Formats: sequence, C-alpha cells, structure tokens
Amino acid sequence: MPKRVELLREWLTNALGMEAVKIEKASDDASFRRYFRVTAAGESARIAMDAPPDKEDCRPFVALLEQFGALGLHVPALFAQDLDQGFLLLEDLGSTHYLDVLAGDTADRLYGDALAALAVIQSIGPRQGLPEYDAEMLHREMMLFSDWLVNHHLGLDLDEAEQAMLKASFESLSASALEQPQVCVHRDFHSRNLLVCSSPTPGIIDFQDAVLGPVTYDLVSLLKDCYIDWPEARVKDWVMGYFQLAVQSGILKSGDEGLFLRWFDLMGVQRHLKASGIFARLNHRDGKPGYLGDIPRTLNYIVEVARHYPEMAGLGAFIKQRVLPAL
Repeated sequence: MPKRVELLREWLTNALGMEAVKIEKASDDASFRRYFRVTAAGESARIAMDAPPDKEDCRPFVALLEQFGALGLHVPALFAQDLDQGFLLLEDLGSTHYLDVLAGDTADRLYGDALAALAVIQSIGPRQGLPEYDAEMLHREMMLFSDWLVNHHLGLDLDEAEQAMLKASFESLSASALEQPQVCVHRDFHSRNLLVCSSPTPGIIDFQDAVLGPVTYDLVSLLKDCYIDWPEARVKDWVMGYFQLAVQSGILKSGDEGLFLRWFDLMGVQRHLKASGIFARLNHRDGKPGYLGDIPRTLNYIVEVARHYPEMAGLGAFIKQRVLPAL
C-alpha cells in the first residue's frame, strides 16, 4: 500500500475514530492531488483529499470552500482537516460529472444551471486576497504551449519569424485579457469539475486555484471545454445569453456585445494554448498520458477562432500547418 494511503488510513482511524475504513480511488487530478472515496462502519461515503504538503497547499481550498459555501453555491461540506499532512475529509457530492451526461438535449439545462452559479461567483464572489491574473501569469501559461508541446513533445525547431509571431500573439492575447473587467475566476470551471447532484446544482469542486482575473475566463472554460465541443453557433448563443445575465447581475455594463464576444474568443485562445501545454507536461513530467488525446480538440478551437481575427491568423496557420500534423 502506498505510503500516502497508509498515512491517510492512520489519520481516519486514529484522529477521526473511523472504524473498518474502506478506501477506494475516486479520481485523479491534473496536479499532485488525489481523491479517495472512504466508507466506515455505519457511515455514508465521504471524499478524502490527499494533497502532499510539499507539493500542494490545502489552505486556499479551505478558505474558498467557506467563502463559496456562504454564497449558497453547492460546494462539498468540510468534515475534518489536517493541513500539516495535507488531508481533508469532505462531503461526497457523487460521481456524475457534467461530462458524463452532457448531450444535445441536456446541454441547455445543465449549462443554464452552471451559468447561474457563475453569475454568483462573478457578482458577489470573493476578490480580496486572491492572486491577480496578471500579465506575467498569462504569459507564463502561454509559454507552456511553446515549452512543453512545441519543443518538448513535438521537437519542432522554430525559425525567427515563427518565434516573433508567437511573441506578438502572446502579447495581443495578454492585452485583451487585461482590458476585461476583473472578477473572481474559478479557473477550472468545466465539465469535469461540475457535478450533477442535489439542489442547488451544479456541485462545484477544484476551485483552489481561484484568482482575480478576466470576466470571460470561466465562461470559455465551460463553453469551449477541452473535453467536449459544440457547434459554433450554439456556443455563441450561450455566450450572448450570459452577457445579458451578467448585465442584469451588475457584472457588466450594457454596451458592445461584439467586444464581449471578442474578449471571449481571444480568452479561449490563451486558455487553449495553456491547456495544450499542460496536457503535454502531464505526459512527460507526471506520467499521465491520458490527456494527450484532448490536444487536437483543444488546438482546433484556436484554428477556428483565428479565422475571425486577423491578428491571430499567423498563430492559426502555425497550429494548422506545423503543430496538428505532428501530433
């Protein structure tokens, strides 16, 4: 039995007094965190988060759990914690993720619930104390595409023109993100982190990396999901519907819907550059190859957006002609 699981069992048994504990893997995370479904004699199932303290810090998760819960959002209840060991015992919100049930006839209802929750996060969610999603962070994330996907995974050598194109594209994307209204950003608001559960739905998890950042970031995470895609026209309808909701909620001022759509599209390019690099890094650094199959979908979003924005044409052509064929 791995050492961390042994330590978890000792904590559950000795510190919390749980008897005849059964520990089963619930899910992995795209980080060093792991989740286990634990059951004990006479008790309902709960979720144990294992976050090795030398790799992860549980404190942001605990703080945001309390703040989001106070807003009426459906986050898991916290039953016990040991921050020194990196263990949390949480409510089990079930195992039905949005990704499991999203389909043509369910998407409007599911996304409607998720967008209502997002409006709460953006209108009255915490802002004080959150890290800023600044130019340095935005650029560092986009460099994951260059460093891990283009260079490490594919081994592509870029000429000076290609390097200059990437630099200009990154600067343009960063400028677009920074000119947007800044709100509380969940940062991983997508179909694998939203659960179908008892009201209010959705159940929301994996929010420990929240930042103060661009208003369209979570929206693009949800509607241009790296794990499932939808026709462009349908996505645009959802985006414009959220624009109206955001205006009604005081998040945005009524005005140029076209500018909001531009923010959304370019924010998607930034996020998809980052995500494709992370997927490559997960394979090479962390031994998790399961995300490699999501890279083509993720990059095709960029190719699609680039058709509509001349300043992204070079990036779109580079991905279409050099990156996608090499995958």
